[in-house]
Amino acid sequence: MLRVLAVDDEKPLLEELLYLLRSDPRVLSAEGASDATEALRRITRAVEGGPDGADGIDVVFLDIHMAGLTGLDIARLLAGFARPPLIVFVTAHEGFAVQAFDLKAVDYVLKPVRPERLAEAVRRAWTQSGRAGAQPAGAVPAGSVPAATAGRPAAAETPGAPVAAAAARGADRTPDQIAVELGGVTRFVAIADITYVEAQGDYARLHTDEGASHLVRIPLATLEERWAARGFVRIHRRHLVALARIDELRLDSGTTTVRVGPAELQVSRRHARELRDLLTRRAMG
Repeated sequence: MLRVLAVDDEKPLLEELLYLLRSDPRVLSAEGASDATEALRRITRAVEGGPDGADGIDVVFLDIHMAGLTGLDIARLLAGFARPPLIVFVTAHEGFAVQAFDLKAVDYVLKPVRPERLAEAVRRAWTQSGRAGAQPAGAVPAGSVPAATAGRPAAAETPGAPVAAAAARGADRTPDQIAVELGGVTRFVAIADITYVEAQGDYARLHTDEGASHLVRIPLATLEERWAARGFVRIHRRHLVALARIDELRLDSGTTTVRVGPAELQVSRRHARELRDLLTRRAMG
């Protein structure tokens, strides 16, 4: 069975990945590291202790974009080890696949992570690790969903399990709230408290009037469509703003910006005229 290290600098995503990995019967243990330095320290200790040592690691599930060293940097460093662990990249970015496989990656899994896709990556690592001689009890077929996640809506419904999956779906508790994950707890944020939304790949970061922010696994385009009737407007490919929360519109040297609380956000040319018209009509009642 596999001993796994998962590396991601976004805690909710790391918790969800660890939960899915621990649900797979081919995984003996799955530990997490939230930055490259911690990951390298654990991997070095594992390599020095040998493949059968107490700290052994068979495969590393590795994010690419992290503060400091990237996942690709870590993989290049591991390539210099005599017997490095296998590597599976887990990332929101498609553009690094060629580099990843040049570094002998076992698999390249795109976020948001689907349980069945992760199960296939585990199968590939399990096969290449040389630990696939015996089928573990309860093992799932290639590409199938682990038993712990099949037949139920989300991992969050199991007591004690991370609830990032529920937040990731962006399920609304009521039409006026959105579910977000915060420190292992599901919190329901009032949409009326959200001032603007920032795109982060397939995710969106919600900014509230309290100065807090929450990451949800919902593309910005989906929220734009879902919240249009609530007065949210697209001002840029990266930003969706609550029209009522715009405090100031500024035109300077051909560049349009808006101030939303303490944040100053750029307005793209294609959205500038429409935004000015909306604000004018709003001001006129």
